[in-house]
Amino acid sequence: MAATIEQNVLEAQPRPAATKNHARRVRREGKIPGVLYGAGKAALPVTVDPRHVLRILRSDSGHNTIFDLAMEGERTKAMIVDWQYEPMKGSLLHIDLKRIAMDKVLRVNVPVILQGIPEGVKTEGGILEQLLREVEIECLPGDIPSHIDVDVTQLTFGKVLRVSDLPHNPKLKFLSDANQPVAHVTAVKEEVAPTPEAVAAEAAVPAEPEVIKKGKAETEEEGAEAPAEKGGEKRPEKTDKKEKK
Repeated sequence: MAATIEQNVLEAQPRPAATKNHARRVRREGKIPGVLYGAGKAALPVTVDPRHVLRILRSDSGHNTIFDLAMEGERTKAMIVDWQYEPMKGSLLHIDLKRIAMDKVLRVNVPVILQGIPEGVKTEGGILEQLLREVEIECLPGDIPSHIDVDVTQLTFGKVLRVSDLPHNPKLKFLSDANQPVAHVTAVKEEVAPTPEAVAAEAAVPAEPEVIKKGKAETEEEGAEAPAEKGGEKRPEKTDKKEKK
């Protein structure tokens, strides 16, 4: 099912060439810096309201949403292609916008949603593991799906769901490898409890690491007390030459 082109309007204002000081000032004013490019036009630095950007990113179609970008009295279709968050606070820092031509195909990544409970989970005691959560497709902007649903109820042990098994839509061209695994049913790994014999054998092993650590400490102390010693042996004391005569 294709995502509905929401009648969202994102307002943007041109800004001077990007500098760190200007970007900080923009954020203090409650806006975030961004760049608008595409449609054969030069890249243009802009500022936008982060609240409106988050509203788009959190919608059903997310960053694949096509919206109207309003700037200086003109409107153009656009979409979000990249964005950055502040790592500690989680607030938006920067955004990249792309002008969209509705009659030209786009390459986008869309989520894969698994539907149903696999037979291998219900009757064979396995667990469902999703190996691929997004696929790359090519289509017109108006045909971009918010996600791709796939039925996994017939999935059993030994059977792998691949990209080639995803529902076919003539409006979509899959670019991801057709043989790439999407999901499978795998066995539950059980922890085997140790036998009484194994527990007893482990308890009987002497605590050698403690003895080694203790001996090492003693050796270090001896070395610190006798820095003149070499190889652990004391040098012979010098005798008085007069006593030898």
